[in-house]
Amino acid sequence: MTTMSQNEASLGQPQARGSTSAKWAPLAVLLCGPFVYVLDFFVINVALPDIQRGLHASAAAIEWVVAGYALTSACLLVTGGRLGDLYGRRRMFTLGIAAFAVTSALCALAPDTGFLVAARLAQGAAAAIMAPNVLSIIGIAYSGPDRVRAITAYGLVMGLAAAGGQLIGGLLIGANLGGLGWRAIFWVNVPVSLAAVVAARWLVPESCGAGRGRLDLVGVALLTAALVAIVLPLSIGRADGWPAWSLESLAAGPVLLAGFGWWLRAVGRRGGQPLLDPAIFAVRPLRAGLTVQVLFWCQQAAGYLVIALYLQQGRGLSPIASGEVFSVLAAGYLATSLPAPALIVRFGRWVIFTGALAAALGDCLLALAAWDWGTGGPLAAFLPPLAVLGAGQGLCITPLTTTALSHASPKTAGSVSGALSTAQQVGNAIGVALTGIVFYGLAPRGMAASFGWSAAELGALLLGVAALSLIISRAPSGSRQPREG
Repeated sequence: MTTMSQNEASLGQPQARGSTSAKWAPLAVLLCGPFVYVLDFFVINVALPDIQRGLHASAAAIEWVVAGYALTSACLLVTGGRLGDLYGRRRMFTLGIAAFAVTSALCALAPDTGFLVAARLAQGAAAAIMAPNVLSIIGIAYSGPDRVRAITAYGLVMGLAAAGGQLIGGLLIGANLGGLGWRAIFWVNVPVSLAAVVAARWLVPESCGAGRGRLDLVGVALLTAALVAIVLPLSIGRADGWPAWSLESLAAGPVLLAGFGWWLRAVGRRGGQPLLDPAIFAVRPLRAGLTVQVLFWCQQAAGYLVIALYLQQGRGLSPIASGEVFSVLAAGYLATSLPAPALIVRFGRWVIFTGALAAALGDCLLALAAWDWGTGGPLAAFLPPLAVLGAGQGLCITPLTTTALSHASPKTAGSVSGALSTAQQVGNAIGVALTGIVFYGLAPRGMAASFGWSAAELGALLLGVAALSLIISRAPSGSRQPREG
């Protein structure tokens, strides 16, 4: 039987005898985390032109405003999850979201691009401390149908923050509240984050991993080096024309990952506590689930980026008008993400499979509309494909997360949550790089060709998600993690 700490064993008891509001109050606090974390990944898209003009920034500096946040968040997520295991998940969530509020304020106050880039790097690190502990706490504090409902809410917030980020950013910039302009997209994080800090102390239960241990600093160094070697060249290599260092870095990444895997097994054999529990990779559904997560998120961030570029640079829409178009995608996502858990109970693997196919169809229809109408014609021709794309994505996100977390024990909650969050961010970085090659490589042929072929490439990625979703389902339904402790 899995050994749990006293804190972990006590989780859920107040929920079982408390009121409905008491049971779900912790979730409301926790969801502030993924909302601001995901929002800041996507809302920056509509603000970049204003930031570049306002700070007189170079194209390279603007690239770092985006890449810096992705880099530090992707590289430190596993470490953030492990810190929660060791020192308390609520404590790390609270520390992370408090730091996120501070670094968001620093971004809003940035006098120049150097300061803004540094603040974005710190903001990504704060997000990495906070984000994996949200999933860890959900995975421990809720069980059975309640866990499915909690993860549904988590997926819903993530999807709406991603799709709605364009609209929120456009409205904030357009409103120009207090003359803040683009700075408002960072100020909005501060009250949400600070409210979560105050409420978490009273509403979110504390938990930590069984036993005490020390942070695996060698593991931290190896994983961080491996992810930097992969994510950094993917984030900025294309803009620099893929210099030699970027290719050498990409080649070193898998070698460093192999070294990290060897270290995990070596520490485990000595009876130590490695940064990431190697037992999680012995579970076939979890291995496959992490692979699908990477592939799915390869198309998520990249897709929203090229849609925003097409709408604003290709069709000349304002940030607000572009955000209003994105609201159609968000509506499709909302329509399917809510019933997705009930559907997966009834239809199993076919929900993810159908969702991925539907999203692929949406991308293909967007490609056809771009090739047919170019950068003119009726904007209404793009709305049904966007709705289909959003609906398909809504059928995927929650079931994919639920599948992975269902194989996490209290001991491995931090490892699984950190691995899941890292898979998402690494997928985002890889996807933006791959789609950027297609989009910018076809730029001489015009915006319509760039966007059309990029949408087709994203549809192909979703076909891969559909195929791999069937591999996940082939794992025995009763499979669980090996016994621990």
